[in-house]
Order: sequence, then structure tokens, then C-alpha cells
Amino acid sequence: MMNVLHMIDSFDQGGTERQAIQLVGLLQASGRCQVRIACLQNKGMLRADADRLNLGEIPEYPLTSFYDLNFIRQVRSLMRFLKENRIDVVHTHCFYTNIFGMIAARLARVPVRVTYKGETHGFRTSKQKWVERAAFRFAHRIVANSDAVRRQLIKEGVPPAKVSVHYNGLDFERVRIDSGLHREDAREFLGLPPNRRYVTIVANLRHPVKDHPMFLRAAARVRQAVPDAGFVIAGEGELMPGLRELADQLGLAKDVFFIGRCERVAELLFASDVCVLSSRAEGFSNSILEYMAAARPVVVTDVGGAREAVVEGETGYIVPAGNEEMMSARIIDLLRDPRAASTMGERGKRRVEETFSCSRHVANTLDLYSEILGPRIPGGEAEEPATLDLAQVPSHPEQLSVAGKSNR
Repeated sequence: MMNVLHMIDSFDQGGTERQAIQLVGLLQASGRCQVRIACLQNKGMLRADADRLNLGEIPEYPLTSFYDLNFIRQVRSLMRFLKENRIDVVHTHCFYTNIFGMIAARLARVPVRVTYKGETHGFRTSKQKWVERAAFRFAHRIVANSDAVRRQLIKEGVPPAKVSVHYNGLDFERVRIDSGLHREDAREFLGLPPNRRYVTIVANLRHPVKDHPMFLRAAARVRQAVPDAGFVIAGEGELMPGLRELADQLGLAKDVFFIGRCERVAELLFASDVCVLSSRAEGFSNSILEYMAAARPVVVTDVGGAREAVVEGETGYIVPAGNEEMMSARIIDLLRDPRAASTMGERGKRRVEETFSCSRHVANTLDLYSEILGPRIPGGEAEEPATLDLAQVPSHPEQLSVAGKSNR
């Protein structure tokens, strides 16, 4: 049985963290792995989900920089853990753990080293990309969550043979509702007024790349054509005050509902009529899969892996990034034709069931581990530089800061 360590930044609720913990649970349930989790910050509400998996101690490796003595101490500490626990596989899940985890795993000579990439462009500076690519050379394989991410990695110089595409798996329990629940009851639970039709976006309010202002400008157009439309923004972050101000300026103060972090995603999506993603860049959006799994028609921007999830005109609509006019037109069409919207939603649900299942995700992951861990062939080792000179890593906080995770 393989001893596997998955590494995440923290237990804060985010798509990457939730997917990682879900995958860990699936691997453990498969009976083919003994799985552990390590983190850089032992905080966040998803820690309770990890505890329910009964994985034992969760070691923490707090970082303040990639180029100080603490970084070296933490690398040595992780190396000791890897050796003492005879770890066969290290699988990292984000920018920070990709760098930290791959360095320690390479030095500890862990047989299988796998990283994850779920971003295309718009999230990292060129300096950050440079140091992550250097760390990728210590990995045997980079898992991309969409073909769009794979193409971006290859464009940035990663050898094609090192990149594998594994679509995220969707846990349908996250969007399952009680059979006796009525839509107006769900809206009341969320504090939403009755007798309105709701257009919902689920995305963090920390990064401008999600382009909530475009969503609000589209909402203003929709409100003119569909007077009973309401708009729900689910997510938290420092951009919220500015978005509230923009909603007021657009005359939407009574029509936009900022509900913050939403723990009851199933009820939120059940209460919604149309679901939207307005991002200027993405890897492969977990939100889109959740929308579709809840049988909601979607209108999403043409970024990242959107076209790998949404079938244009069948499960929803894809519009150019930044084009609020086209987005609003598609939303209006769906609100005015509930039957067509319902049909699109049901088609989307079937597509998620067939293509983005948890079983397929865990099978792909286990096959990848076995492929790398199996008999080695000449040239099968990862391409690795002799050294990774941390002194070359830029010291500007806005470029590579670890403390505060300013670029997540």
C-alpha cells in the first residue's frame, strides 16, 4: 500500500482546498493508499472536514518567505517527516506548496512527486511563474485541471510529457437538497425576498480577475429588461465594499444581495434561476460544475476550461470575457424562457454525472501514482536542475510574499 502525503496551503474554504480534501478522502476510501495531509497554515473551517477523515496528526510548516532561515528549517522538518513515515508520494496543490513541497520531496528522494496547477493567466506575476517552473522541474508530473491549463503550462515552457489533465470531481452531496424543500423556503433561509428571479455568482471577492464589476454592469442591463430580477453575490473578500458602492451607483442597491461566504451551497443554487461566472481568467472553475450539477443553466465567460465543461447552447451559454452586453442578453433569454432554461440545466447535470465524477478523478490519480511508482525506465526520472538558487527569488512582497498569501 502506498504512503501518500497531500500538501495544502490552509483549510480556508476555497475550491482548491475543498478539492484536495475531497480527493484525500476518496483515496483513503479506495483502500490502495495510506493518506496523510500536511499544511502551511493550520487554520480554516475545512479543518473539520479533514478531521472527519481520521488521518492522524496534520503537521504544519509555517512559512514567512522563500529565502530566509525559517524556510530552510521548515524544509528540513518536512524532509524528516517524509523519511520517518516512508512517504512514497508527495502531491502538492497550490503555488506555495508546489515550491516548498517539491524542494523537500526531492531532497528526501521521495519516489513520486506530483504537483497541481489550476490557473491559467492573471493570477501570478512573471517572477512567481519563474520560481514555480523551477520547482516543477523537481516533479515527475504536473496535474492540470483542464486542457486550457495544460496548454498554458506548455506555452510557459513545461515539457508536454510532464503534464497530465485530470478534471476535478464533483461531489453531488454538495448540491443535493431535501425532496420536501420548496424554492421559496430556500430563499427565506438565505434572507432573499420572495417572488423574484435570481441570478447568482459564486466566487471569492479577493481577486479582481473574477470581474464582479462586469457582472454588476450586466445585472443593471438585466434589471431594465426583467424588473423582478435579483442578483446574488456569494463570496467574501476585501473587494466587497467597492462592489457595494458600484451596485449603488448602478441603481441596484435593492436588487443585489451580498450574502458572504455561503455554507449551504445546495440551498443557494436551488434558490437560483440562472448561475453566472464573469472571470477574466480561470483554470477550471469548480463553481461551474456545481451550477451544472444543481441543474442550473449557466452563463460563463470564455476563459480557462469553460468550453471543456459547458456545451454552448445546450447546457448554457459562453460569452467573451468583459462583454456585459452579451452576458446580459443571454441571462435575459434564460429568465424569459424558463422551460428552455430548465432543459439546459438538466442537460448540464447529466454532463457532470458522465464526465466529472469523483470516481473518475480518484481512478485517474491512482493510475498516475502507479505509473510513476512502477518499474522505472531509462529517462523516466524527472528533469531536475542541480540546484535551485533561492537567492535569485525576488524579495518584493507583492511578487513572492508568503506571509499573508497576498496573491491567492
